[in-house]
Amino acid sequence: MVNASRGERWRKPGHAARVVLRLSDVPKADIELVGFWLGVVRVFPAREYALEMGYLGPDLLDPDFDFDEAVRRIEAEPDREIGRALLDQRKLAGIGNEYRAEINFLAGTHPAELVRNVDVAKHVQLARRLMWANKDAPVRVTTGIKRAGETSYVFGRNNKPCRRCGTLITKGFLGGEGDLERVMWWCPRCQPEPGAPAPHGG
Repeated sequence: MVNASRGERWRKPGHAARVVLRLSDVPKADIELVGFWLGVVRVFPAREYALEMGYLGPDLLDPDFDFDEAVRRIEAEPDREIGRALLDQRKLAGIGNEYRAEINFLAGTHPAELVRNVDVAKHVQLARRLMWANKDAPVRVTTGIKRAGETSYVFGRNNKPCRRCGTLITKGFLGGEGDLERVMWWCPRCQPEPGAPAPHGG
């Protein structure tokens, strides 16, 4: 969701807007929240929030985020791919496909690597850091560079050179067993596929 004052020009195309929420925030100006390119949208009364959303795991943007519980929930399924586990809102709430791609890159793990083979705590720490760094920003930035086209490491960068090693970014799909199939991006050198030999040199 993008947060702006009501009437402010959107920074993304209107045809991509899926939900527009207008909130009165007196004495401040009214606020408009716009959700762009949302895959699934469900609307329900506020009184049903606990019923509808009670399944969610610890919220990454909660000041009292339960880090240990999030790690425990992910590690409870050691034979699941880390990329799928990070997207599972029952494990921890807040990660979408863009963050998933960037977290896996920063952790040096292929999205299809099994949970039992990765440092889950490291992934959760990266997730919290990235989401807190971007929570009030109009554009998500994971590289530290806000210039257009330079904000991400692998997300949406198929066949473009890795910002670390120059290897071309690869695109594939990950999903199944009740999950929506999602596009994944990775650097074959920085994030070797499960079972592949570790790269040599720098």
